[in-house]
Amino acid sequence: MLLGFLAVVAMVAPACESEWQTSIPMVGRVEPQPLLLLTSKLLECLEAMGSPVHPSVLQEFSKITASNPDAGAALQMLLDPLCVLAIEIDSGGSVKPKALNASLALEENGWRTALVKVVNRAEIRGALRIDSPNARPIPHGPASETERRWLMVNHHVGRPMLSELSGLPLEYRIIELYASTPGSKSATLEFSVGGLKGTRSPTIKQWRFQQDTDAWEKPNDCKLSVQGGSLVVRQTGNDPYFSTPVAARGGKMRLRWWGKAEQDGVAQVFWWTDKLPSADGQRCVNVQVFKDREQQYSVDFQVEGELQGVRIDPNSGSGQTRIDWIDLEYQDGEGQDWHSLEVKCEIAPTHPVHFSVVDSDGSPCMGGFAIRDTVGRVYPAQPKRQAPDLFFQTQIYRESGETIRLPNGTYTVQCSHGPESVPETKTLVIRDAASTIDYRVNRWIDTAKLGYWSGDHHIHAAGCLHYENPTQGIFPNDMLRQTMGEDLKVGCCLNWGPCFDFQKQFFRGRPDDVSRYPYLLRYDIEVSGFGSQVSGHLNLLNLKQQIPLGGDSKNHWPTLGLNTLKWAKRQGAVTGSAHSGSGLTTFVGRTSGTDGPLDLPNFNIPAFDGIGANEFIVQVAHTVDGPNNAKVPAIDFIATMNTPRVAEWNMWYHVLNCGFSVVASGETDFPCMSGERVGIGRSYVRLPGRLDYEEWVKSLSRGESYISDGTCHLMNFQKTDRGRFSVQVASRQLDSPLQSVELVVNGVAIDRRELPADGQLRSIEFKIPESSKSSWYAVRVFPNAHSNPIPILVQDKPIRASKASAQWCLAGVEQCWMMKRDTYRPDELTEAKQAYDFARLRYRTIASECDE
Repeated sequence: MLLGFLAVVAMVAPACESEWQTSIPMVGRVEPQPLLLLTSKLLECLEAMGSPVHPSVLQEFSKITASNPDAGAALQMLLDPLCVLAIEIDSGGSVKPKALNASLALEENGWRTALVKVVNRAEIRGALRIDSPNARPIPHGPASETERRWLMVNHHVGRPMLSELSGLPLEYRIIELYASTPGSKSATLEFSVGGLKGTRSPTIKQWRFQQDTDAWEKPNDCKLSVQGGSLVVRQTGNDPYFSTPVAARGGKMRLRWWGKAEQDGVAQVFWWTDKLPSADGQRCVNVQVFKDREQQYSVDFQVEGELQGVRIDPNSGSGQTRIDWIDLEYQDGEGQDWHSLEVKCEIAPTHPVHFSVVDSDGSPCMGGFAIRDTVGRVYPAQPKRQAPDLFFQTQIYRESGETIRLPNGTYTVQCSHGPESVPETKTLVIRDAASTIDYRVNRWIDTAKLGYWSGDHHIHAAGCLHYENPTQGIFPNDMLRQTMGEDLKVGCCLNWGPCFDFQKQFFRGRPDDVSRYPYLLRYDIEVSGFGSQVSGHLNLLNLKQQIPLGGDSKNHWPTLGLNTLKWAKRQGAVTGSAHSGSGLTTFVGRTSGTDGPLDLPNFNIPAFDGIGANEFIVQVAHTVDGPNNAKVPAIDFIATMNTPRVAEWNMWYHVLNCGFSVVASGETDFPCMSGERVGIGRSYVRLPGRLDYEEWVKSLSRGESYISDGTCHLMNFQKTDRGRFSVQVASRQLDSPLQSVELVVNGVAIDRRELPADGQLRSIEFKIPESSKSSWYAVRVFPNAHSNPIPILVQDKPIRASKASAQWCLAGVEQCWMMKRDTYRPDELTEAKQAYDFARLRYRTIASECDE
């Protein structure tokens, strides 16, 4: 941290004057007024970063006035001792970086803020870049590079600093340095200066928001404004993004911006070309966004053909993002001149922090801990993490006896143990000694003790945000740590496209041996990145064999999802859709029908242009051969809780209205839909006695469960012998004092109870409405939780709740066929036509059996 360092250096500066004057380039006369204005912004910036200079420096600076012709010399005497590097740009355009100390003093897992002196004799106004091969991120990098990527370099070029050099012959820049491991090391620092005569410029386009959005337009689920020379993006929906046209030749490109976000999350960059003129998931790069952290973000991508436009999705979370500037440029080697400097570094070891973690009953458990310093920096630094700590999460997971190492300082530690715990914030002070974090979980509910076992059937150990390099994903013991830390009793870790051939070794056909009861981890399959993925990803649980006959990898799987389900069902698997709302949120028309409150149900016809519950509209109409040739439903569940609720639940309501007994499950799709944590979407499955994985999955398929984000619980929903429905409800919401519990009949909410969202378990009842036809009943708390339905049959007739729902489903089959028919292999096309024709006939028949 800069405060102590600058204080010491500032006090000893006069004694070191002659040494500094011989080791650092000096500037003669400088125009005082702009120099002092620039320096005041620098001191303001250091204050905002939590690294203010010593008061004596401020006092001396206040004595330097614009009327002083020697202001430049006085300022150099004051600030040169605070510099660790100098960069001299001579009038001919040569760039000469120089280290000002024999070695650079750093701390393990600690940041040091210091100054860089820039002597700009060429008086150019180009951008100064400071980087290092040692500062490249460990995640997604080659394993051979991991050991040497121990450094982080953050050249602060956000407001109030300028993104380019001022053109003055003298100025100072701010640099932050972080070391992840202790010892004597050597770092290569690299410098690039734009705007020099005779040098190549890598710049394609720069955006500066002095008056307007500078051609960034077409905002979706967000609002754009310009405030104080920055672009402010306020996210208003689930899919915020904005874009701009750019014309440039193809090549290796880099999009950089300086920004600050109100929430942790994930930003995405999309691009399109003359040959592929729309943004899609094939041309997309993710980058981790850090809450309240002023920093530069950088995304590298390869453009094939002529670039035509770029899109930024600023954050997967809610809140607001400020962007000071955006640059698009060619990557290293495509128009950039770099100058290197070798710097010796001495990294001092820091102090161990021990963890003591127990559950509310005193039993040992795993906790989640998000550690930040006084300016909001996260520890350990995320770009330098290796498993078991994941770079895309703020928190780390630890149990008693485990440690981390931190430098002296004051930290806030957010402690949690999943959504059934009450988060707790502790203060950690480290002063030249080991420390301990004591955390005893405070639960507001314990569903396992009430007979409901939480699970997430859609988590991954590789791909999306996860490591693909330096390792091909992470190992079972690291995934178990995730589930234990979030108090997720069942974790279904699904092998899929990226790293399939590495991760398939962990399939056992049973829970993995790393499981620690009551935390069970089992490997199965998501059909994604291969096979029938285009028509909708499938979750295949409780498989006996993980790969169909005909190959040993992912390249020979069926392209018709129904064929995949037939293979899985023959071995007794439980099957369902994944991220169901994908493809169901844009519309191509309507069928007749009256939309309900919250648009549930609604009669908009989705585009079926995604990878969610798309072919599901066909699959749910089929039965297939199960074990012993018994006929079973082709698909058991529709996954919910990780895409827009209305899209998920609307599809579910319509097929329930047609009499299909498909159930809802809760999933996260960690770390693709979200890298925040496992178990954001959960299934709470009722199992008396001891938890057993196979029984958990079977009970899930029968609907003996409810779905939830963990903040609301709907237990023991049942029909009583008094002609009523009863349910036990507990909800804990920080932003709402009341929670509405609704009785849903055939997709329409007909009754409501308002309950305090205080975490207390309460029993409520709803009167069963009189009905002359078979119907299904459920309770929901929108958007947090939903029970699975209870069917009540009249004269043993099947549920035919809505002719309009059957017609909506029939329209869905037609639209899905139009979108997916070209995705099936020629040798499966006849089967696909037959499968769709069968579904059409089922829905037409059901519609004819429904009342008007």
